[in-house]
Amino acid sequence: MENNTTSAAQKQTIVLAGATGDLGGRIARSLLKKGAIVRVLVRSDSDKAKIEALQKAGATIVEVDFHNAAELAKACEGATCVVSALSGLHYVIVGIQTLLLNAAVAAGVPRFIPSDFAIDFTKLPYGNNRNLDFRKEFKERLDKAPIAATSILCGMFADLLTGQAPIVLFPLKRVMYYGNPNQLMDFTTIQNTADYTAAAALDPTTPRYLRIAGDVLNAYGLKEAASKATGVEFKLFRVGGLGLLDAIIRITKALTPNNNEVFPAWQGMQYMRDMFSGLPKLESLDNNRYPEMKWTSVAKVLAKR
Repeated sequence: MENNTTSAAQKQTIVLAGATGDLGGRIARSLLKKGAIVRVLVRSDSDKAKIEALQKAGATIVEVDFHNAAELAKACEGATCVVSALSGLHYVIVGIQTLLLNAAVAAGVPRFIPSDFAIDFTKLPYGNNRNLDFRKEFKERLDKAPIAATSILCGMFADLLTGQAPIVLFPLKRVMYYGNPNQLMDFTTIQNTADYTAAAALDPTTPRYLRIAGDVLNAYGLKEAASKATGVEFKLFRVGGLGLLDAIIRITKALTPNNNEVFPAWQGMQYMRDMFSGLPKLESLDNNRYPEMKWTSVAKVLAKR
């Protein structure tokens, strides 16, 4: 399978936006490893050290003004797929991604992969989660565009469990949760997401949605994973119901002076609340689509922290 993928990749040029970010950089390197021609779009103010690292890895760097339609379309010419790993608020996820989408269409690129890497936001109502609302809004534009699109939904990045997401409380030896401890949740590492995205970018037969999860666990499963990873017995800590978490989110949001951050504390809480609710749970996982994928468990992630 790997040889076939590499052979196919050598004939394809993938245009990638957002490669100076963590996920985007990993997607670029995974594509290069598979033998693809990778054309990375960067702005004039992009991180020079990261650009140099991508260049050394073998990527072609193209500096663009995303607001110059002709320039952006020219940068997309000849590509078999445009991949967005852009991160930001409405201006980026809806605004800049729309400019990138329009350029891909103008250049005759057959496929587009948006920066949707998340829980299944298509199941959530507007107003539930600010950052996912942006993706829902862009989805409406993407679905009307004359281009084949594939969104990759991966649940929550498992890497966040080692610190940024306050679920596994290492000092207290507790796994915190709200609501029902039996609610299953999806976790995928950033690297697994990048490798899968690279494979999908080189696969002309992808459907509108691909759903993946390196691990699917409830609160009990997280407790067992943390215990296995540390060699110390963890216990569950139920803070309260989802209504309490909703109240905490409202209070935190009201007390946050600057809501223009991409990931303020309350945004992370919204994501956590949605996962504990079960509404955006991924169904019919496509993990087996690319047999070369080796999935990383949550226990392995926690053990490496």
